[in-house]
Amino acid sequence: MLERVLAPEEIARAQQFSFSHLRASFILVRGALRILLGRYLHIHPNSIRFIYGSKGKPYLEPIFPFHFNMTHSGNLAAIAITSDCPVGMDLERIRPLSEIQQIASHFFCAEETAEMMSLPDEERESAFFRCWTRKEAYIKAIGEGLYTPLDSFRVTLQPNTSARLVHIEKDTSAADEWTLHDLCLASDYAAALAYRGQPHSLSIFPIVDPGAFFGIS
Repeated sequence: MLERVLAPEEIARAQQFSFSHLRASFILVRGALRILLGRYLHIHPNSIRFIYGSKGKPYLEPIFPFHFNMTHSGNLAAIAITSDCPVGMDLERIRPLSEIQQIASHFFCAEETAEMMSLPDEERESAFFRCWTRKEAYIKAIGEGLYTPLDSFRVTLQPNTSARLVHIEKDTSAADEWTLHDLCLASDYAAALAYRGQPHSLSIFPIVDPGAFFGIS
């Protein structure tokens, strides 16, 4: 079982979930993260110790050169690992939203909402989730979580338009310091990756069944 690679505080956190599927998802993602990091660091997954930022984002101890972020939605989870800069990732299953304009108006900046609503009806859901995942990837990269309002910065969302930050609190030069990538992980999901700096090459590994993580020593 993946519980054997988790720290006691992670097991305790898993037990706090009221629903079994959420508990199982947490154990799976944390266990997979530990196994992957253990392979990069050449240590047993159980010996990894995380430290936490002021907003709860987990980090490796400073002696290790890697940064990571993780996300899950529906039946899919993803983990990003980098060696030279903090990274943020978000993943969302694309699904119907009955109040898509109201949700966008509440969370997105006015320009994004207007841009989304200018699209044909059949393209709005994909645009919404492109926008959402790009925004979430950025705030996860800076470690602020929901403490940064989603309408304080703007991202692109049009189909066939490269993912990028347009401005951060109206500052376009600050936005230019960041790179956004769309990730094509599955046909019915939107996913994005964010980090500060010029574009890096990405290695995206195929989706694997959770059972692949159980064969650890």
